[in-house]
Amino acid sequence: MLRTDTREHPESAEDHEAAATAADAPEVCCELHFQRCRWCGTVAYRRSFCRACGSTAFTRERSEGSGVAVRRNGHVPHNTWFVAMDEGFNVLCQVTGTAPVAVAMGARVRVVRSVAPLGQGLPLVELTHPAPPLERWW
Repeated sequence: MLRTDTREHPESAEDHEAAATAADAPEVCCELHFQRCRWCGTVAYRRSFCRACGSTAFTRERSEGSGVAVRRNGHVPHNTWFVAMDEGFNVLCQVTGTAPVAVAMGARVRVVRSVAPLGQGLPLVELTHPAPPLERWW
Protein backbone atom coordinates (compact mmCIF):
# COMPACT_ATOMS: atom_id res chain seq x y z
CA MET A 1 0.00 0.00 0.00
CA LEU A 2 1.28 3.42 -0.96
CA ARG A 3 1.89 5.66 1.99
CA THR A 4 2.23 9.41 1.70
CA ASP A 5 3.92 11.73 4.10
CA THR A 6 1.44 14.05 5.82
CA ARG A 7 3.79 16.50 7.42
CA GLU A 8 2.45 19.99 7.79
CA HIS A 9 4.66 22.78 6.58
CA PRO A 10 4.87 25.66 9.02
CA GLU A 11 3.78 28.99 7.57
CA SER A 12 6.26 31.76 7.65
CA ALA A 13 5.16 35.08 9.10
CA GLU A 14 5.75 36.79 5.74
CA ASP A 15 3.39 34.45 3.89
CA HIS A 16 0.71 34.91 6.51
CA GLU A 17 1.08 38.72 6.43
CA ALA A 18 0.92 38.85 2.62
CA ALA A 19 -2.24 36.73 2.59
CA ALA A 20 -3.86 38.94 5.22
CA THR A 21 -3.18 42.17 3.30
CA ALA A 22 -4.48 40.63 0.07
CA ALA A 23 -7.70 39.59 1.80
CA ASP A 24 -8.14 42.99 3.48
CA ALA A 25 -7.69 45.08 0.33
CA PRO A 26 -9.45 43.44 -2.63
CA GLU A 27 -8.23 44.63 -5.97
CA VAL A 28 -10.86 46.65 -7.80
CA CYS A 29 -10.37 46.28 -11.51
CA CYS A 30 -12.17 48.77 -13.69
CA GLU A 31 -10.28 47.91 -16.85
CA LEU A 32 -12.19 45.93 -19.43
CA HIS A 33 -10.09 43.91 -21.87
CA PHE A 34 -11.21 42.62 -25.24
CA GLN A 35 -9.68 40.51 -28.01
CA ARG A 36 -8.61 41.49 -31.52
CA CYS A 37 -8.03 38.82 -34.15
CA ARG A 38 -4.43 38.80 -35.37
CA TRP A 39 -5.46 37.76 -38.88
CA CYS A 40 -8.45 39.93 -39.79
CA GLY A 41 -8.64 42.51 -36.97
CA THR A 42 -12.17 41.65 -35.84
CA VAL A 43 -12.85 42.62 -32.22
CA ALA A 44 -14.57 40.24 -29.79
CA TYR A 45 -15.18 39.76 -26.10
CA ARG A 46 -14.34 36.39 -24.50
CA ARG A 47 -14.32 34.28 -27.66
CA SER A 48 -12.36 31.13 -28.35
CA PHE A 49 -12.26 31.73 -32.12
CA CYS A 50 -12.83 34.63 -34.48
CA ARG A 51 -16.39 34.79 -35.81
CA ALA A 52 -15.20 36.31 -39.10
CA CYS A 53 -12.25 34.12 -40.14
CA GLY A 54 -12.20 31.26 -37.62
CA SER A 55 -8.72 32.01 -36.31
CA THR A 56 -7.81 31.24 -32.70
CA ALA A 57 -4.99 33.81 -32.58
CA PHE A 58 -6.00 36.88 -30.59
CA THR A 59 -4.24 39.84 -29.05
CA ARG A 60 -5.56 41.30 -25.82
CA GLU A 61 -6.28 45.03 -25.72
CA ARG A 62 -7.60 47.40 -23.08
CA SER A 63 -10.96 49.03 -23.70
CA GLU A 64 -11.58 52.72 -23.04
CA GLY A 65 -14.59 51.59 -21.02
CA SER A 66 -17.41 53.60 -22.55
CA GLY A 67 -20.33 52.46 -24.64
CA VAL A 68 -24.04 52.71 -25.41
CA ALA A 69 -26.86 50.64 -23.89
CA VAL A 70 -28.38 48.78 -26.82
CA ARG A 71 -30.94 46.29 -25.52
CA ARG A 72 -32.30 45.19 -22.13
CA ASN A 73 -31.73 41.56 -21.27
CA GLY A 74 -33.92 39.74 -18.78
CA HIS A 75 -36.16 41.18 -16.10
CA VAL A 76 -36.08 44.83 -15.03
CA PRO A 77 -34.88 44.22 -11.42
CA HIS A 78 -31.65 42.61 -12.67
CA ASN A 79 -30.89 45.72 -14.77
CA THR A 80 -28.80 43.84 -17.33
CA TRP A 81 -28.18 45.36 -20.75
CA PHE A 82 -26.27 44.57 -23.91
CA VAL A 83 -23.78 47.39 -24.28
CA ALA A 84 -22.13 48.29 -27.59
CA MET A 85 -18.65 49.40 -26.59
CA ASP A 86 -16.93 52.15 -28.56
CA GLU A 87 -14.28 49.70 -29.83
CA GLY A 88 -16.92 47.68 -31.72
CA PHE A 89 -17.78 44.69 -29.52
CA ASN A 90 -20.92 43.96 -27.51
CA VAL A 91 -20.93 42.81 -23.91
CA LEU A 92 -23.67 41.88 -21.46
CA CYS A 93 -23.40 44.20 -18.43
CA GLN A 94 -25.22 45.04 -15.25
CA VAL A 95 -26.04 48.72 -14.76
CA THR A 96 -25.42 49.95 -11.22
CA GLY A 97 -25.97 53.19 -9.36
CA THR A 98 -29.35 54.03 -10.85
CA ALA A 99 -32.90 52.74 -10.91
CA PRO A 100 -33.67 50.24 -13.70
CA VAL A 101 -36.33 52.54 -15.17
CA ALA A 102 -33.79 55.36 -15.58
CA VAL A 103 -31.79 53.38 -18.16
CA ALA A 104 -33.06 53.51 -21.72
CA MET A 105 -31.83 52.44 -25.10
CA GLY A 106 -29.14 54.84 -26.30
CA ALA A 107 -27.90 55.83 -22.85
CA ARG A 108 -24.13 56.28 -22.49
CA VAL A 109 -22.44 54.11 -19.86
CA ARG A 110 -18.92 53.54 -18.59
CA VAL A 111 -17.29 50.55 -16.91
CA VAL A 112 -17.04 50.70 -13.13
CA ARG A 113 -15.80 47.17 -12.51
CA SER A 114 -14.86 44.59 -15.12
CA VAL A 115 -15.73 41.50 -13.05
CA ALA A 116 -17.32 40.59 -9.74
CA PRO A 117 -14.96 40.41 -6.72
CA LEU A 118 -14.30 36.69 -7.09
CA GLY A 119 -13.97 36.72 -10.86
CA GLN A 120 -17.49 35.64 -11.75
CA GLY A 121 -20.43 37.66 -12.92
CA LEU A 122 -21.05 40.43 -15.37
CA PRO A 123 -19.10 43.63 -15.81
CA LEU A 124 -20.65 46.55 -13.92
CA VAL A 125 -21.34 49.82 -15.71
CA GLU A 126 -22.85 53.10 -14.58
CA LEU A 127 -24.92 55.65 -16.43
CA THR A 128 -22.97 58.70 -17.61
CA HIS A 129 -25.49 60.37 -19.94
CA PRO A 130 -29.19 59.53 -20.20
CA ALA A 131 -30.65 58.46 -23.50
CA PRO A 132 -31.61 61.24 -25.92
CA PRO A 133 -35.36 61.90 -26.05
CA LEU A 134 -37.17 59.90 -28.67
CA GLU A 135 -38.92 61.78 -31.45
CA ARG A 136 -42.57 61.12 -31.97
CA TRP A 137 -43.24 58.92 -34.94
CA TRP A 138 -46.80 60.17 -35.51
